[in-house]
Amino acid sequence: MENNSNDDKKSRRDFIHITSGVTVATGAAAVAWPLIDQMNPSADVLALASVEVDLEPLQPGQSISVLWRGKPLFIRRRTEEEISEARDIDLNTLKDPQLDEERVKNSNYLVMVGVCTHLGCVPLGQQGEYGGWFCPCHGSHYDTSGRIRKGPAPTNLEIPPYVFLNETTIKIG
Repeated sequence: MENNSNDDKKSRRDFIHITSGVTVATGAAAVAWPLIDQMNPSADVLALASVEVDLEPLQPGQSISVLWRGKPLFIRRRTEEEISEARDIDLNTLKDPQLDEERVKNSNYLVMVGVCTHLGCVPLGQQGEYGGWFCPCHGSHYDTSGRIRKGPAPTNLEIPPYVFLNETTIKIG
C-alpha cells in the first residue's frame, strides 16, 4: 500500500513540474514576442526598401539619380560608344576585374549605387579620364561601366539588386 501512495505523490509532483514548465514557457513567449516583433522594420522603412523607376524618358547619353535606402543611385542610358568602350577592356588592366556583361542586365542601362567605394563620397558623372565617373574627394576614376580604373577606391561602384518589370521599368531592391 505504501507503494501506491508514493506513486501517487510522484505522479502529482510530475504533473506539477510539467504544468509549471508549460506555464513558464508560455509566459516567456508572451513577454518575448512583443520585444521581437518591435524589431521588424516600420512601414516607412519598408517603403524605401524598393523603388520602381520608369526609364522611358531617358535618351542615350542621359542619366538620372534616384534615392534608394538613403543612397543615391545612378541610372544611365548608355550610348553605343559607351557600351563598346566598356566591353573593349582588357580585364588584366582593372583593379577589380569584372566584365561589363556581369554589371548590367540590359546593355543600354547601367544601374549603380552612386557612392565611391573609397570613403563614401558621391562621384560626378561623365567626368574623369575614362568618361565615366570621377570622385573629386580623393581622385578615383571610374569607366563607363562604373569600374575603378584609377585612384584609391578598392572596388567598382556597387550594382544594387534590380529587375526589369518590362522594357522600360525597373524595380530596385
